[in-house]
Amino acid sequence: MEFTSKEQYSFSTCWNIRKHDSGARMIEEIRSLGFSRVELNYNVTREMLQTIEPLIECGEIGISSVHNTFPHIADPDYGTDSVLLGFEDKERRSRAVELLLQSAEYAHRYGAEAVVVHPGEVPSDYDIDHQLKEIYTREGRESAAYRKLWSEMIERREALSGGYIKRIIDSLDEVCGQSARRGYKVKFGIETRSRCNQMPTLEEAGTIISGLKGAPVGLWYDIGHGMMMGRMGLYDNVNEANAMIKDIVGVHIHETIGLSDHWCPYVHSGDEEGFDSFLNIIAQAPVKVYELKAACSPEDIERSHQLLVSKIARRTGGHPAGTVGGE
Repeated sequence: MEFTSKEQYSFSTCWNIRKHDSGARMIEEIRSLGFSRVELNYNVTREMLQTIEPLIECGEIGISSVHNTFPHIADPDYGTDSVLLGFEDKERRSRAVELLLQSAEYAHRYGAEAVVVHPGEVPSDYDIDHQLKEIYTREGRESAAYRKLWSEMIERREALSGGYIKRIIDSLDEVCGQSARRGYKVKFGIETRSRCNQMPTLEEAGTIISGLKGAPVGLWYDIGHGMMMGRMGLYDNVNEANAMIKDIVGVHIHETIGLSDHWCPYVHSGDEEGFDSFLNIIAQAPVKVYELKAACSPEDIERSHQLLVSKIARRTGGHPAGTVGGE
């Protein structure tokens, strides 16, 4: 199968990072799909960068974005499912700020446009999100068991979220100040998450962005995560996301089937229209990144991309990237 050039789009290394020890071979496989830019995700190690950096330096691959915490750090306190920028403990929060600045430094060095940020969460004593998803799958969102546990989660979230939001804003304010002083030319995109106790909701994202007026902070809209949280009842995903279109600095493009994410849009769901709700967002997003799981074949990826860009082109007068003259 011949793969088309996808110049206006980037592709996350989350697709194939687990099958490669060599960073260069990982990048070459992505390039073979027709992508000339990649997002380096949070599992990329310093060892992998030793063979990726020469490819960046000679222009064989461009970097659209890096995903905090970058490069990979094994400490779960600063992993992707953590309180991170919302830690009450000042030392731990200071470390989270330091690590985000490190991600920004790498992004700036590689000529990336943005850093993808998981801001934090309202922690729970147990994995309440997992329990809710199990009940959702087994009994449905309208079941008594789901409604009972959901109300407990929401009550805790609403009681505690204000403090976490304030600390996240303070942390991002510090990061942006230091980033500006160091001359980093990158934006910070706070990402919609895949667990119902994680931050931000779209409303919380708006609060954080408005609390940092003038700072290079916007929404990183993860479409699949938004679909998942919409189905679970956390927010009105389609309407709220489209209302924030001007605040979006980047998107993760993937589709959710039920509560399973990172599938190729249109292809795996078999839904020819549902994903259309996000085409305007993709068209206008400055950074467009496919974030797909390993189960997505090269042929699935190509077919999904062709469907997506043809639909966008019909909406935008023939410009498949969505903006007149491209990005």
